[in-house]
Amino acid sequence: MAAIIENWNVENKQFWETTGKKIAWKTLTVTTLALMFSFATWFMMSVIVVKLPGIGFKFTTNQLFWLAAMPGLAGGTLRIIHTFLLPIYGTRNIVTFATLLKLIPVIGIGLAIMDPTTPYWVFMILALSAGFGGGDFSSFMPSTSVFFPKRLQGTALGIQAGIGNFGVSVAQFLTPIMIGVSLYGASQVFTKVNPKTKEVIATSDIYLQSAAFWYVPVLIVIAILAWIYLRRIPVKASFKEQLDIFRNKHTWFCTITYMMTFGTFAGLSAAFPLMIKTLYGGFEGAPDPLVYAFYGPLIGSASRVLFGFVADKTGGAILTTITGIGLAIGTTMLVTMGLVAPTGMAQFPMFVTVILALFFFTGMGNAATFRQFPIIFGHNPRQAAGVIGWTAAIAAYGPFVFATIIGAVISASGNAKAFFIGLLAFVILATLVNWYFYNRKGCEKPS
Repeated sequence: MAAIIENWNVENKQFWETTGKKIAWKTLTVTTLALMFSFATWFMMSVIVVKLPGIGFKFTTNQLFWLAAMPGLAGGTLRIIHTFLLPIYGTRNIVTFATLLKLIPVIGIGLAIMDPTTPYWVFMILALSAGFGGGDFSSFMPSTSVFFPKRLQGTALGIQAGIGNFGVSVAQFLTPIMIGVSLYGASQVFTKVNPKTKEVIATSDIYLQSAAFWYVPVLIVIAILAWIYLRRIPVKASFKEQLDIFRNKHTWFCTITYMMTFGTFAGLSAAFPLMIKTLYGGFEGAPDPLVYAFYGPLIGSASRVLFGFVADKTGGAILTTITGIGLAIGTTMLVTMGLVAPTGMAQFPMFVTVILALFFFTGMGNAATFRQFPIIFGHNPRQAAGVIGWTAAIAAYGPFVFATIIGAVISASGNAKAFFIGLLAFVILATLVNWYFYNRKGCEKPS
């Protein structure tokens, strides 16, 4: 089959059944696999930083939060670039080369971990390079949207984004397993200390570099699959032509609502392990952050897949409103019950429960908003794809915003209460925007 497919028209039922369907689902399968490992490499630093002090790196709490934040800063910025790539380069080229580009951070971070004298600034640069994986979403997802008819875009985008989001759980679940496997290089001695007395409790040998190195063969295989199976369809526009989305007010309203949903999902994913360590790590019987961290992204990702199907039936706007209400209630509980300003381990089970509930609602909202966008911009599929890319780019700053501000707030006050008060105010604003323009009776763009 030719690398470029001309005369693409999936809204024509006959074309869809005879030609489009097979190509669309094959494209969804390959790009979703690629996106899952984009997310995994994007968030690998959020897990690795938890273990760095135990193998001898003398980084402060605030420095560790900044390392977790850097992939979010780079990912958001790169997503802005990726937003405009689809009409210029096409699906096949983008997915193949974006996958190979992620070999830079996974090899670089692995090598840096092996040298205990690696300076902090090197880790900062490598953490930024992990953002390569974060940028992919804003070209992979718009690509998928143009392969499917409107009636199936909520389902297709829900599947791709939801399974793609599972990459966060892949990173956070497999890291504790992979650091016990020798892939390359010598082991490190991991030292666990009593948080109060600073006495050594236990030591063990780990291979922390394996948390990065194991992605290398996987990424190479995915790049080969992308080059063999993916194609380009004729969606063409210059960079200048694509800027027309910014003259539409709904681009900005959609950006606000998606920052509420995906921004919160990604931000919590990056900050959750370090929040456990810094807020509850000083108490007797402190929990291992990696035992709990992967559950949040797992729940949020599964919720996104589930509600992709639901949104096709109910519409997205009502689900986005429900998401905002759920996030507001959960954030209020974190603040008023002292869960982010704890006085003991007795509060930890409720803290984890509420955080996991927040992840669930973000997954619902992520699916709902991506059902809304193609409808809000339904008159122009190219614009709809551009808005999906743009909103995803801004929301990808979630890890940077969450990790840096939470780190600063905890360093200054010893708790994260002030951050979640600010988050509550933003959630209320975003929910009102969605309800007024897209959900209430007689609204401007029911979706």
